[in-house]
Amino acid sequence: MSNEQSAETTAPYGGTPQTAGGFSPSDSTYLDGIKKIRTVHLAEAKARGEKFAMLTCYDALTATIFDEAGIEVLLIGDSAGNNVLGHESTLTITLDQMIPLVAAVSSAAQRALVVADMPFGSYQVSPEQAVESAIRLMKEGGAHAVKMEGSAYYAEHVRAVVNAGIPVMAHIGFTPQSEHALGGFRIQGRGDASAKVVEDAVTLAEAGAFCVLMEMSTNATGSAVNKALGPVPTVSIGAGADATGHVLVWQDMMGLRSGKMARFVKQYANLHHIMKDAASAYRNDIRSGAYPAPEHGFEG
Repeated sequence: MSNEQSAETTAPYGGTPQTAGGFSPSDSTYLDGIKKIRTVHLAEAKARGEKFAMLTCYDALTATIFDEAGIEVLLIGDSAGNNVLGHESTLTITLDQMIPLVAAVSSAAQRALVVADMPFGSYQVSPEQAVESAIRLMKEGGAHAVKMEGSAYYAEHVRAVVNAGIPVMAHIGFTPQSEHALGGFRIQGRGDASAKVVEDAVTLAEAGAFCVLMEMSTNATGSAVNKALGPVPTVSIGAGADATGHVLVWQDMMGLRSGKMARFVKQYANLHHIMKDAASAYRNDIRSGAYPAPEHGFEG
């Protein structure tokens, strides 16, 4: 165990530190004993057969709540283009727009690993551009790591960013930034195409990616990637259950966004209705004169 791991497993977070080789789902888990989640802890979780949770996050208050809940990884996704800025796709959000969101989350998260998406146009031109953009996300945004979409073609970009001292999470399978090239929102890794997804994952891991996220790939492909990567942890969003971690867009899983959900989304709350009912009650109180009441004012 490294000094970093030893020092950061002494004070439990919702549990007690777990000794090597002793993990089972019913026990206090290894990750529960980590005060500050690092990339090495995710790799150790995979080695122990332990899962971790990841959610998107775009602001400080939400980051505080998710951190208190024990979510291990917070992703400031380029999905902020849709869920924060109201764009039709992730393609239009810029690096300058991403950085304040990353800074808000990183300022509030005390335990979670904060991963920032590299938006479309911020790394595709060259490995040098990728390094420059990643540095801004770390230096100005306070990110702990960056996420980069793309196939094995981007191995040199990943290698350059990692060599600059910045951890990279690779993103394969369905990559939203390439939705037009992929022909829309299509499941990846079907049939013979599975081998290509696995090859991409292995190549990007060999380039230095500390983790590989798989999106909208078949269960069999997700399982094959997880096995092929050995000690390198994986994250799934609609890519089967065998990954080390799983991620969802928080507005989807909590029902803040209404409408049809992707098949892989499980909703744990219905915040849309809760917030709508609260806003309606507030409006009705104002219209009726029930608010503000005398106790909401100041005398003298």
